[in-house]
Amino acid sequence: MKAVPRREDMDKTYCWAMEDLYKTEKDWEADFQKLTQMEAQITAYRNRLAGSGELLLEALRKQDEMSKLLEQVYVYASQKSHEDMGNAHYQELSSKATVLMMKLEAAGSYFVPELLAVPEEKIEEFLRETKGLQEYRHYLEDIMRQKKHVLSEEMEELLAQAQEVAQGPSDIFTMFNNADLKFGVIRNEKGEEMELTHGRFITFMESQDRRVRKEAFDKMYQAYDGFRNTLAAAYRANVKQEIFFAKARHYSSSLEMALDGSNIPAAVYDRLIETVHENLPLLHRYVRLRKRLLGVEELHMYDLYVPMISEVDMKIPYEEAKEIVASGLKPLGDDYLAVLEEGYHGGWIDVYENQGKRSGAYSWGAYGTHPYVLLNYQDNLNNVFTLAHEMGHALHSWYSDETQPYIYAGYKIFVAEVASTCNESLLIHYLLETTGDPKKRAYLVNYFLEQFRGTLYRQTMFAEFEKITHQKEAEGEVLTPETLCGIYYELNKKYFGADIVVDEAIAMEWARIPHFYTSFYVYQYATGFSAAIAISRKILAGDQEVLKGYRQFLRSGSSLYPIELLKLAGVDMTAKEPVEEALKLFGSLLDEMEEIAG
Repeated sequence: MKAVPRREDMDKTYCWAMEDLYKTEKDWEADFQKLTQMEAQITAYRNRLAGSGELLLEALRKQDEMSKLLEQVYVYASQKSHEDMGNAHYQELSSKATVLMMKLEAAGSYFVPELLAVPEEKIEEFLRETKGLQEYRHYLEDIMRQKKHVLSEEMEELLAQAQEVAQGPSDIFTMFNNADLKFGVIRNEKGEEMELTHGRFITFMESQDRRVRKEAFDKMYQAYDGFRNTLAAAYRANVKQEIFFAKARHYSSSLEMALDGSNIPAAVYDRLIETVHENLPLLHRYVRLRKRLLGVEELHMYDLYVPMISEVDMKIPYEEAKEIVASGLKPLGDDYLAVLEEGYHGGWIDVYENQGKRSGAYSWGAYGTHPYVLLNYQDNLNNVFTLAHEMGHALHSWYSDETQPYIYAGYKIFVAEVASTCNESLLIHYLLETTGDPKKRAYLVNYFLEQFRGTLYRQTMFAEFEKITHQKEAEGEVLTPETLCGIYYELNKKYFGADIVVDEAIAMEWARIPHFYTSFYVYQYATGFSAAIAISRKILAGDQEVLKGYRQFLRSGSSLYPIELLKLAGVDMTAKEPVEEALKLFGSLLDEMEEIAG
């Protein structure tokens, strides 16, 4: 067995260049010290923001300067610690940076409430008369937009204290789910006893051995079912606190409050659910196809994750993966490919696994330096898609950082997955166009079908569950374990259709979804996925206007609201079309898979 190398033995060609952020640790230390002095500089503007336009501009620039520096210090320390999580020195740097960040955020917490106390006419006057303040117009207007939901200083202070208590249900669930709950032991394919954990659950559910799948499924939900009253109480308490804050802040519902941060109309949420409902026959067709391909008399809920097409042994070394991704992204233009190449060769990517390295993959970085991408590359097709995905995020950040001032360089979660998924969609199109091998082709179609099922349908079902439960609680109905299980079970029946046995155990699945404690978050996976598919289809159809608009979208950061940003790329998420467009592609992939199945 080949041992995983130590960090110091890695080939530097395949390591990210952290020296592009800080040449030496001494330079990092100097900025860290500089930041510790900034607390007083930020608090110096307290009770003075309404003094004059010049003072407000000065305070905003100081806030940007501090945030930008803090981002650099925090990202460097975190990424160095991710190179080897066992390195105590970098763990310490990371902890120091986190403590400092919390301290500085607390020091600047007066900023927004104080700004909101300034009459809007006065802010408008400042914007008209102060040179340089115009750059902050969208930022200031966004704060003012939410003014009617901000209370008196005394009430705001009280709500801030209550927020800490309101975190209780989420904290309780997290501790229970990650530390206390145990799922017992199951036997793997070889008959060996193995502990069932969160991390291993999906691996077991993908097993070709049906007994393993069923055992993992039953054990997992038995464990949750044993605590159904506790879990229902935690979930209900979380819904209650959301409704409490929504009422306190004069929102019509907890849904409206959750969407308001990104200025998303509630109609976007409702339309997503409505459009997916209209296209449930496609998911039912998928279920029938899965049943046929697996060759089972009865399809059960524990049969949903096992691949319909057996794994194709496609050994793709990293150097080849880079070429494949670049070929797939050609429709985005030469300029995009040039930046992609710069990322490949310019120290952006940390490619291979080493001892202690953080698992998974991400794209991150700090304003003023190129983005960074962490991979743990293995020579397979999934990892080629991961490269395309993470470079989608990285190039989105690169274009935004290049074009926008610091205040607008970041982007909201609502649009975060668009660039990454758009890349994956273009890549799969290219691979399908260039793959002659029927087995590989079937594997690719299967891969994409699974993304639709897991992202568009599943996350929308989650979103619908949240909407129903929050509504019921708001109307005074008690969310008992029976109520929650009943709602969830019926949704599964509705979504998956008549060709699957909806096992009773699935009724407890709501109890293991951590995202439900960040209410109305998951729908953004489905909307982002739909937007990306719609954009990629238009680009592939040769729509130059959409391509031009998409490039503008990549450059715009958060200088516009998410809905307006996507309109630049020819996608209106307040309408049904983007979701319909995405599901049309799901339908044509189903056609192909049915043909393959014969």
